[in-house]
Amino acid sequence: MRNITFLTGSRGEWGYIRPILKAIEADPTLDYRIIVTHMHLLPEFGMSYQEIIKDGFRVAEKLYMTLDGYNNHTMVKSLGILLMELSTALQRLKPDILLLAGDRENNLWEAIAAGHMGIPVAHIQAGELSGNIDGIVRHSITKLAHIHFAANEEFAERVRRLGEQSFRVFNSGAPQLDELVEGVFTSVEDINSKYNFLPDERIILAVQHPVTEEEAYAGEQIANTLKALDKIGLKTIMIYPNADAGSHEVRKTLNSLRGNKVFLFRNLPRRDYLGLMRRASVIVGNSSSGILEAPTFGLPCVNIGNRQKGRPQASNVINCRHEPDEIVAAIEQALCDSFTASEEMCKPLW
Repeated sequence: MRNITFLTGSRGEWGYIRPILKAIEADPTLDYRIIVTHMHLLPEFGMSYQEIIKDGFRVAEKLYMTLDGYNNHTMVKSLGILLMELSTALQRLKPDILLLAGDRENNLWEAIAAGHMGIPVAHIQAGELSGNIDGIVRHSITKLAHIHFAANEEFAERVRRLGEQSFRVFNSGAPQLDELVEGVFTSVEDINSKYNFLPDERIILAVQHPVTEEEAYAGEQIANTLKALDKIGLKTIMIYPNADAGSHEVRKTLNSLRGNKVFLFRNLPRRDYLGLMRRASVIVGNSSSGILEAPTFGLPCVNIGNRQKGRPQASNVINCRHEPDEIVAAIEQALCDSFTASEEMCKPLW
């Protein structure tokens, strides 16, 4: 059987990978290996690798890499550790092909390792635009990859313009949307019961990550978002940020929450996260899920700051700066019946 190996370091990547693994399991000519690293293995981010195991998948390798500090310096040093660990893991696993997802830096390092070890690389979500260093990483992976899977024709054409041969580029759609369309998420009734929501209660889902180039402002930025959420006054499910530079300041501010309607979670099972998107009235922050997944549910998204700058957006997205009054105004607009009932707002982008 052909061995397809995946690397995942965050819950976002897992959303891309899980539907593909299910397809592999249904094909008797294919087998898989999963390498987990980074956030999946950190207690402060919920040990999310355990969700992979609960989903019924096998983890072949655990690569511990993350140095404490969560700034630009520790990010680079952590990647150095990962590169050393990857060569050993890939030598053991001997993949026929390595399948990478998205624009995270750990995937770039694996593409570098695989290229030097003669292992073919395939890349999901190729050709997209994303803000800050992530966009540079994504296109760097493209230059190291041998097969490119793009979410739409615009992105596929961008890969071709980067100089990649057309026969290597496939317009395959966005795999993380498959489970949304198939209904693979926790039901509204179960979400209400599990998270103590009243049936008609409006809720907010919030995810805000630090922006690498704006590390010094990460604490202030999340504080402004919390001020806005406090003014709105709706029950809010807030999920921990990723482990990029500035993460410590974001988490420190979140952990100081007391006596308001914001409920903080280190990590959530993907089924619950998608169920919350289905149940929520608006998603607030700067997560790519507000851009990529929310349109399928017709969910308004208040996108704050520059993290998603350059990405195509459906009409469910309202952009604003890291200013409390602007965030409040954007949330109020998103909650208006005239906005949520808009025919254009409910059209998926992908």
